[in-house]
Amino acid sequence: MEGIAVTDTDRQKQPASRVSTTGRTTTLRGRLGSTLGAGLGVLALVGGLAACSDGSAKEAAGATPSASASAGPSTGPSAVPSELPAATPSAKPTDLRQVSCEYRKDDTGSPAKFVGFPPKKLNRAVIKASKMMIKTNLGNIVIDLATGDAPCTVNSFAFLAKKNFFDNTVCHRLTTVETNGLGLLQCGDPQAKGDGENPTDGTGGPGYLFDDENLGPQYSRGVVFMAQPGDASNSNGSQFVISYTDENAQLPQSYTPFGIVSKGLDIVDKIAKGGVNTAKDGVDITSDDGGSNAPKIKVRIKDVVVS
Repeated sequence: MEGIAVTDTDRQKQPASRVSTTGRTTTLRGRLGSTLGAGLGVLALVGGLAACSDGSAKEAAGATPSASASAGPSTGPSAVPSELPAATPSAKPTDLRQVSCEYRKDDTGSPAKFVGFPPKKLNRAVIKASKMMIKTNLGNIVIDLATGDAPCTVNSFAFLAKKNFFDNTVCHRLTTVETNGLGLLQCGDPQAKGDGENPTDGTGGPGYLFDDENLGPQYSRGVVFMAQPGDASNSNGSQFVISYTDENAQLPQSYTPFGIVSKGLDIVDKIAKGGVNTAKDGVDITSDDGGSNAPKIKVRIKDVVVS
């Protein structure tokens, strides 16, 4: 269900409005935590992991996933015209050695590049992981990881990176504040062509799904989070989003934030300034079955390293 579960994130519902973030609770950049070091604690709420998007209390990362109905292609993150309710915090894992992650088979028939399932237990390298470097044709983007808040997400990225899953893939989707009310660069679909004309872009994944983590923080500039449709929680795969504007703080707290860009955000800004490449003749190919507006500046991932 990766391609369906982690499709274009606001496909194709235009935001109802651009909500001002003035007066909201503290954004991610204001949540730097001294215990994890600079950049690593930015995603932590006071009290740890937040509640599931359906309001039920979510246990620490790695809890047995709740059965979620298979969802068809959906819109994913989209702007909402109202204030978001405060997230309900729940227990945060105190010992990552005790975390057990559950990765389940994606049996929806979505395109997949299957390289196996990540281990349920975090190894020492993952527990100590603090950085993820995305090496692209435009330069390196470095992400400070919030491993303590999203351990199963980081564990998945470490596994896929080691398997060279992301090598030679493209970032297939770009939204701008002017066109969508949101500033997002989306990557991680191993099948995507990123040309703005491929109707299946945004439907590919690793062949497995896993649950949400660390819900609650806002998706301010620099925050990196998992992509999944807003009506299909616990459907994370390999697709992720880099936020390059504070406008994204208006998004509902339904997507797993797992890091923040510490180097290379200027590269994302350059990509955004390059504009969006839509299909020929201005035809909107985005639909419930896939498709995506791509950045005009080609973004090719050469390698991903978690360390």
